[in-house]
Amino acid sequence: MSDPHLDPVPDLDPVPVRRRVSARVRILLWLLLVMAVALAAVATTTRSILLRDVDSRVSGLLAQEAGEFANFEERGVDPATGEPFTEPGRLLKVFLERQYADPDEELMGLLAGSPDAAPAKLVQDREIPAGLPLHEDEAGRRQIFESAESTGTLHRAAGDVRWAKVAIARSGGEPEAAFVVAFHPGREHDRVDEVFRILLAISGVALLMTTGIGWVVAGRILKPVRLVRTAAAQLTEQDLTRRIPVRGHDDIAALAETFNAMLDRLERAFAAQREFVDDAGHELRTPITIVRGHLELMGDDPAEREETVRLVTDELDRMSRIVEDLLLLAKAERPDFVTPEPVQLAELTADVFVKARTLGDRHWELAEVADGEAQLDPQRITQAMVQLAQNAVQHTVPGQSIRIGSRVAGGRIELYVADSGPGVQPQDAEVIFERFRRGTSRRGTRGSGAGLGLSIVRAIAEGHRGGRVGLRRTPGGGATFVVVLDSVPGLLLETDRA
Repeated sequence: MSDPHLDPVPDLDPVPVRRRVSARVRILLWLLLVMAVALAAVATTTRSILLRDVDSRVSGLLAQEAGEFANFEERGVDPATGEPFTEPGRLLKVFLERQYADPDEELMGLLAGSPDAAPAKLVQDREIPAGLPLHEDEAGRRQIFESAESTGTLHRAAGDVRWAKVAIARSGGEPEAAFVVAFHPGREHDRVDEVFRILLAISGVALLMTTGIGWVVAGRILKPVRLVRTAAAQLTEQDLTRRIPVRGHDDIAALAETFNAMLDRLERAFAAQREFVDDAGHELRTPITIVRGHLELMGDDPAEREETVRLVTDELDRMSRIVEDLLLLAKAERPDFVTPEPVQLAELTADVFVKARTLGDRHWELAEVADGEAQLDPQRITQAMVQLAQNAVQHTVPGQSIRIGSRVAGGRIELYVADSGPGVQPQDAEVIFERFRRGTSRRGTRGSGAGLGLSIVRAIAEGHRGGRVGLRRTPGGGATFVVVLDSVPGLLLETDRA
């Protein structure tokens, strides 16, 4: 049984799934909205202009007819007597006989009658095609005749009528008659409405065409974006080789180029990471095996234990150096690996020489010094040059000479370390700058390094703009390692012999 004191657990409503609207659809909807507003504004404005034109033409026609009657009233004579008109009815009849009304226009004369009756009418014998003729509308005739205005609009269920009148009053009394010109604008308004409907139909067709064209154009414009999305969705750590084809020189092409550049950086980063893991696993496996073997075979003899501890400590130190070098090479992919600053080459070369002299008992020479200022990272360059000096020490014997110097050649800065050792075999020149590659032949005394020193030098050189490291033969025998850097335009660099 259920416990009545426990509140029932409400049903959890399912989380609504929000459907995404693609950028292509959004662009098309905005385009259609703007087009629809623009076309509606054009159609409405055109209709307003046409209606205003109709009203202007009607006003001009009414004014013209009223003016002609006023002029006839003032100057006209009765053809029967040859004298000015004395009777309003005769005046209206003669004038109407001589006039021809335009289509949708009525000309009539109104004669005052009893107060309760509609004014009598004198009209032309012709049909009015638009709606109910005014001469058949007694209420309308009375309203116009009694109006104090000389022009106006009569609003009727049968259709509006624009009118103008000229009152005829003798001796300044009440009007005895009036000439009325009336215009039925219904057909003119119908024509305007027909033009408006045609414009709306054309606008609808234009919107349909815009929909199709906009869909195609938006698809072509956004195709690189879809390719970027597809490529991003298919990217994995194992496959970073996909690239977006770049076509044109617009913003979309720039986006594709930027995305491809990002993929290049990611590929290099993942490659560096895999290389780091592979190298670390390869190089650390041997010292770990050595350490484990010695610890497993270590006995109780104090001398044996001391020797084992010494060997284990030496291997751990070597592991530490390998890890530090690998970490340094991994950092070489970062943009802040090198931080250039203005450096005096003479001072930098002298500092490197002073530090390198403590590496071994060799005949050290400061060969030449470039005098000037360069844009480089002094700490990284010092690290690279000291590493080259250490490499030279490892491949020479006491008493042999090692020369350190800097110069400017062909607009480029060269910092070099030249030794008088056995040199480098041609088959080794292409591989000694790779990680854990020491060459196929020994140049001399080998140190305990893991083969990462020259890789670090290359990483530091390439971290500078246009930098590289090269190998040349030393005159008289030996090897010369050169760090080549681009000089900054505008700096005056001169080479002086030390």
